[in-house]
Amino acid sequence: MTNTYQIYLISDSTGETLDRIFTAIKAQFKNIDYKIHTYSFTRTENQILKIFSEAEKSSNSIILYSIVDSNLAKYLANTSSEKNIPCFGVLGDLILSFSKLLNQKASHQPSGQYALNDEYYKRIAAIQFTMSHDDGNLVKEISKSDIILLGVSRTSKTPTSIYLANKGYKTSNIPLVNENSIPKTLKENPKITCVIGLNTEPERLVDLRKNRMNSLKETENKFYTDIEKIKKEVDDAKKTFRKYKWPSIDVTRKSVEETAASIIKIYEIYKQND
Repeated sequence: MTNTYQIYLISDSTGETLDRIFTAIKAQFKNIDYKIHTYSFTRTENQILKIFSEAEKSSNSIILYSIVDSNLAKYLANTSSEKNIPCFGVLGDLILSFSKLLNQKASHQPSGQYALNDEYYKRIAAIQFTMSHDDGNLVKEISKSDIILLGVSRTSKTPTSIYLANKGYKTSNIPLVNENSIPKTLKENPKITCVIGLNTEPERLVDLRKNRMNSLKETENKFYTDIEKIKKEVDDAKKTFRKYKWPSIDVTRKSVEETAASIIKIYEIYKQND
């Protein structure tokens, strides 16, 4: 019988950073049985003592913490040592190392990454814009986009757009049924902003579209899933991208993150040449 590890994630903020770090750690180990106990906004010694009163109940407790207040972090580490509970800080050494390297004292401010600065408001504006300009909506405003994505159905336009928006890029995406589906403004001025085409292998597109039909419990549309029609659809899209000299990305074997990274590189080159 395997032991169940009691994992205590203690953070002075939302705990999101710590949760991601533990997710990366646990992916390296197979067949481990664990239970997570998350404690967010832990900012006093009393809160820490209450957590330890729970952690002491098991001989398999492990503590991971993300606390930027050096005094509180030291208190947690010392208490852990006294009670003989394994304890690991995920930010302290990094902050100290960067402080020395940059020759600058750290602010030790909890939730510092969530400060309401210009970058934060830019990201919120980008998300709102992108959600409003999804799937060909509000095409009259596409000139306000940082990036415009074009592609046939099921080429990850929407999830990629949302990912880019979270990076601060106002993104419009437009379904490419045929050349007539391209907004007139874009045809007349193909370089109005950074326009990028998304394409994929026809065989992969067939699978994606069939899965979509099944998930929606709809009767299969032969035109929508026919391999020969899809081959023509993809080929026509590629011809359109070449005609208007729009760079394109094959998303067949790419994750949304990988596709977005390629798009950002293209955008940066576009801005340099703009």
